[in-house]
Amino acid sequence: MRILYAASEALPYAASGGLADVAGSLPAAVKRAGHDCRIVLPLYKNIKPELREGLEFLCNFTVDVGWRKQYCGVFKGVVNGVVYYLIDNEYYFGRDGLYGFYDDCERFVFFSRAILEMLKHIDFKPQVINCNDWQTALVPVYYQVFYKYQYGYDGIKTVFTIHNIQYQGKYGMDVLNDVMGIPMYHTRLLEYDGSINMMKGAIETADKITTVSPSYAWEILDPWYSYSLDRVLVNKQYKLCGFLNGIDTDLYNPDTDPVIAKNFSAKDISGKAECKKALLSELNLQEGDEPVIGIVTRFVSHKGIDLIKYVFEDILNMGVKFAVLGAGEKIYEDFFKEMAWRHPDRVSVTLGFVPELARRIYASADMFLMPSQSEPCGLAQMISMRYGTIPIVRETGGLRDSVRDAGGENGNGFTFKTYNAHDMFDAVRRAKDCYNDRSRWNKLVVDAMNNDFSWDSSAQLYIGLYRELAPED
Repeated sequence: MRILYAASEALPYAASGGLADVAGSLPAAVKRAGHDCRIVLPLYKNIKPELREGLEFLCNFTVDVGWRKQYCGVFKGVVNGVVYYLIDNEYYFGRDGLYGFYDDCERFVFFSRAILEMLKHIDFKPQVINCNDWQTALVPVYYQVFYKYQYGYDGIKTVFTIHNIQYQGKYGMDVLNDVMGIPMYHTRLLEYDGSINMMKGAIETADKITTVSPSYAWEILDPWYSYSLDRVLVNKQYKLCGFLNGIDTDLYNPDTDPVIAKNFSAKDISGKAECKKALLSELNLQEGDEPVIGIVTRFVSHKGIDLIKYVFEDILNMGVKFAVLGAGEKIYEDFFKEMAWRHPDRVSVTLGFVPELARRIYASADMFLMPSQSEPCGLAQMISMRYGTIPIVRETGGLRDSVRDAGGENGNGFTFKTYNAHDMFDAVRRAKDCYNDRSRWNKLVVDAMNNDFSWDSSAQLYIGLYRELAPED
C-alpha cells in the first residue's frame, strides 16, 4: 500500500510534543511491514543544519491561499529508509518556533493545500492520506471540495487522527473565503457554534477518524472530554475508532541506553539499583532504600498537578522521595520549587525539559506518577514500564488502555478511577506496600518490562484500517 502521513511535526526534523514521536515512528513501522509509507511536514527554520544538508530539492510551484498565490518548494529527505517531503515557504515557516503565531490559520491552510498540490509534481500517488490534528485538518476538506474529481486524484482515501481534541483550529467566519478560499456554499462543512472549526471540517469529510487510544475514542463522545465537539462526533461515530500509540523501543531501551548509569534488562534487573543510586547522587537526594517517585510532565492542570499538590506532603510522610522534571504554569512551578526548598534531601525539581535527565528518571525511579485529568494516550507510562518503573495512573484515555492495576490479574501498575486526591494517595500507598514486599515488587518490575508497547503492534491496526479503505492494487 501507499500511504502519505501528513503532520505539522515529525522526528527527527521538528518536534514540540508527542505528535512528532508518533509521526517519526508509526510510518517507519508501517514501512517495516512492507508498505510504502511517506511523511510530509513543513520545512521549519529551526531544523538542524546537518539534517538540512541531506535534503534534495525536488520541485516548486504556487499554492492558492484565498485570493493569493504563494511559492511552495518541495524537498526530500530519507531517514532510516523512510521518505520525508518537506514543504518550503520562508514567509510561513522561516521563523523561530513551530506554532503560536498570529497567522497560524493561514500558515496551515497553506500547508494543507500544498500537500495536495504536491501530488501533481512528485512520483508518488498515495492510496491513503493520514492527517493529524487541526494543522492538517483541511486536507480532507480540500480534497472533497476541489480535488476529488481532478485527474490523478481519483480514489484517494483520507484518515484524520485526533491526538488532542482540545486544539481544534477555531477562527472567525471571515477566514472561510479570505484565507481558505472555500466557497460560501460549503460553509456547513466548517462552521460550528458560530465560528470556523478546522477539526470539525475533517470530521465531516474524512473517510475515517482515529484517536490515539481506544478509550479516548469513546471518551470524546462525552461533553466532559470533547471540548464541545461531541455533537458532531456522535453523528459520525460510525467512522470513529481508536488505536493505542506505541513508543520507539530502540530509543527507550534500558539494555542499550547510553545516558543511564548501568544498563539492565528484564532478564537481569540488578542494574536498575545502580541507576537509582546514581540518580540520587546527581539530584543531591538522600541515599537510602526509600522508593523514588518520578514525575516528568508539563505543569498544566489537566495533568493532575492539583491532586499532587493537595496530598504531596502526605505522600512524603509515607517515606518516599520525588524526582520531578517539567515546566508550565507558574503556579505549579512555584509549588514544586517550594517543596524542593522545604525538603531538599527528599525532593528534587528541575524546571524545563532535559531529554537525557528524563530518561535517567524513567530508568532510575521506582514509581512514576501520572494522575491525569484527561490523557488521549500518554507515552510516559509506557516508557516508564519499558525501564521497569511502575506507573501510578488515573484510569482515563490511553492510561486506562495501557496500565492494569496490580491488584488484579496481569497487573503492571497501580490505578485509581475518580479524579480525587485521596484516591490517588491510596494508589500510591498500595504501591508503597507492594514495594516493601521485594519479591512481589521485583516480579511486577519484570512483568512491566515484558509488555510490548512497540509501534510494530500498533502499526498492524493502522494497516488493517488502510486496507479496509483502499484494498491493495
